[in-house]
Amino acid sequence: MLKLTKRRMMTALAMAVSLGFGGMAATGSSAASDGETVLRVIPHADLKNLDPIWTTAYISRNHGYMIYDTLFAMDENFKPQPQMVDTWTTSEDGLTWTFNLRPGLKWHDGLPVTAADAVASLQRWGKRDGMGQQLFGVIESLTAEDDDTMVMKLSEPYGLVLESIGKISSNVPFIMPARVAATDPFEQIDDYTGSGPFVFQKDEWIPGSKVVYTKFEDYIPRSEPASAAAGGKVVKVDKVIWTYFPDQTTALNALMAGEVDFFEAPSNDLLPILEGNPDITAEINDPLGNIGFARFNSLLPPFDNVDIRRAAIMAMKQEDYLAGAVGNQKFWKTCYSVFPCGTPLANDVGSDLIATGDLDKAKAALEAAGYDGTPVVIMQPTDIPLLSAFSLITAEKLRKIGMNVDVQAMDWSTLTSRRAKRDPVSEGGWNIFHTWWIGADVIDPMSIAFSGNPDKGWFGWPSDAELEAGRTAYAKASTLEEKQEIARKVQGRLWAIGASAELGQFFVPVAYRNNVKGLIKSPVQFFWNMSVE
Repeated sequence: MLKLTKRRMMTALAMAVSLGFGGMAATGSSAASDGETVLRVIPHADLKNLDPIWTTAYISRNHGYMIYDTLFAMDENFKPQPQMVDTWTTSEDGLTWTFNLRPGLKWHDGLPVTAADAVASLQRWGKRDGMGQQLFGVIESLTAEDDDTMVMKLSEPYGLVLESIGKISSNVPFIMPARVAATDPFEQIDDYTGSGPFVFQKDEWIPGSKVVYTKFEDYIPRSEPASAAAGGKVVKVDKVIWTYFPDQTTALNALMAGEVDFFEAPSNDLLPILEGNPDITAEINDPLGNIGFARFNSLLPPFDNVDIRRAAIMAMKQEDYLAGAVGNQKFWKTCYSVFPCGTPLANDVGSDLIATGDLDKAKAALEAAGYDGTPVVIMQPTDIPLLSAFSLITAEKLRKIGMNVDVQAMDWSTLTSRRAKRDPVSEGGWNIFHTWWIGADVIDPMSIAFSGNPDKGWFGWPSDAELEAGRTAYAKASTLEEKQEIARKVQGRLWAIGASAELGQFFVPVAYRNNVKGLIKSPVQFFWNMSVE
């Protein structure tokens, strides 16, 4: 049920042959009738929410990278490099940071980018993002000294200034016009003017189907080579079109037939077909991979009870999720650390809660916690196979330990809107949703996924002052040893309060036709530097 059967795979292959499997249209998709070059992409999800500060959804983040730029950006070694910033200085006491913008930066409407835009954008971002919240906790003032100069004054030295304003993934501190950044951070923007390498064509946007971006002719790339999110964002096509396919087999056929050039997140079950086609390359583009999450709503019964959350986690055996949803074991591994395994902060403190996946112990713990049969609403995103499978596996496990489960099917874009609701279940609320974070997003305690602030934190809204104190201490730590010790304490609190269940580490390939060149290795999919031949 959770995988393509061999018969279905062969049917998909036969359909692809009939549509042009042999590469008949291998280059035809890249050229429009008027001679413009077009990169045609199957994104991993439907783009419905266009504000990458309002939501952490990766499809909205990817949209943000298309049309916005950042002050700093992470290179392939996760080191912050200047992007919109030309030069910067730090006072001897580490309390005053002065940033000068690159000359010639323009908004898509032709107006110049100013330091006031950067100030307003960072202030809005800092109200939603975990690292931003920590940074603004030590910012005394952030001002535009003139059109090109931004000055940040701190109350105490802070070791993650550049890492914060240059973070690579959700929420990315994208710079927007000041008039747009004035929008309440808990409301979505309705003006999509950026200064990035592509222009969003709102009139051509069809939610659930198509998104169109065109090259911004006035964009001035940096001179350095592209390196993850940093370096020169050189646009080598006239247009990028995202075409959304809710069905993986249909998406496969489009790629095989040459109707599209790039498939961002094909199911691992499709790899035997993709790898058998000499016109297509399938590969892992992110060495850290992804971390699966089951997220509880800590505000509503029954998961407002920490002991019930922990009982549910005890039932969640990572191998069952990864084998059932990912399949081939070469694309996954168990990881009981909340920080990605193989990274400096990975540890095993408190992880015995999930390491066994014992249904009998979970059932006993649930009874001891006083579960009273309150229904558990699990939101199931049917258009993302892996998350759909995660949802069904959780539903089965919770039913086995005695919980009353209601699985509600929807698409991912609907889920990302609904998960922002704090309403009771009877008014559209929820109890559990599943997602994943790229490893780079949860590499340290600064991630919003680990917030213990119910007012400013991530969907699910757990409250834990001890956790927040640990995250604040981490931001001020100066040595790796000190950071590792704090990370162990943070992890201990995360498992103690059971706000989420980490479901293991897995890797999702990308697939593209061999006429596509210039793919950037990164945890985030970028479309500059790419060409179609």
